Amino acid sequence: MAHRPRELLEHRMAELSTELELLFDGAREQARREQAEELNQAVRRLRIAPDAGELCATLADAAVRLAGGAILFRVAEGTASSDRIEVPLGDAPAMAAAVESQDPQIAAAIPGELSAPLVELLAHTPDTRVSIFPVAAGERVVALLYCWGTVQVAALELLAQAASAVWSALPVAPPQLVNIAVAADVPPAHAKPAAAWEELPPAEQKIHLRAQRFARVQAAEMRLYHAEVVQVGRSRRNLYEALRCPIDDARQAFRTRFFAGCPSMVDYLHLELTRTLANDDPDLLGSTYPGPLV
Repeated sequence: MAHRPRELLEHRMAELSTELELLFDGAREQARREQAEELNQAVRRLRIAPDAGELCATLADAAVRLAGGAILFRVAEGTASSDRIEVPLGDAPAMAAAVESQDPQIAAAIPGELSAPLVELLAHTPDTRVSIFPVAAGERVVALLYCWGTVQVAALELLAQAASAVWSALPVAPPQLVNIAVAADVPPAHAKPAAAWEELPPAEQKIHLRAQRFARVQAAEMRLYHAEVVQVGRSRRNLYEALRCPIDDARQAFRTRFFAGCPSMVDYLHLELTRTLANDDPDLLGSTYPGPLV
């Protein structure tokens, strides 16, 4: 028997609903893929940033695509500074909390949480919410990513963490070449004397700088991608056992890349593991840690 018009309409509407849901699912999946690719590109750009200035510019550029608005503040001597405004942290409790805790903060855009000049500059209304993501180099917050409007919190937190890892690995002043303590089972005669930086040929200096950056990236990525394992390893004073695979892989790569052709090379990886993972306490690496490469 032929369907009545009402039944035909309901049947067709059900078909259309299914088709629309499939279209929406496809659009959402496409949006997720596009956002994932955009994040991947941003992280790749962060990783190759040659200095802090370029890193800040890259992070700020990526952030404006993931929020209604964004400002990157550099943090130094109790002040958060951008090219638009300087904010004393004492006048902005929410920003100060992000620096002290090194955790993201969400705050109301009111003078009691943020500085009055900042609220006025950005024309925040009382119902505006801001998200503040700290960027750390080692144990110190060096920048704050300040976002408002529609904020994609998870994506921006990931970018801030990636920027922290890269910032921790940026080259600093020419390294002071130091004697590395030799493992107990290695005769002292095998230890290499320290070389003065200015005495090294330019080509060898470049190898040292590459080795230093490699070591910082490796240690920073372990801290970023294995954060919970690092915390457990510190508390149990056996970081090496907790991170044996990534540490062994990094040690092998460092030995192969930098020790073979550079007689003055020292174990920057050991120094960075001690500084970044063990908070300058070598005992936290544990009794099974093999010690510096020689």
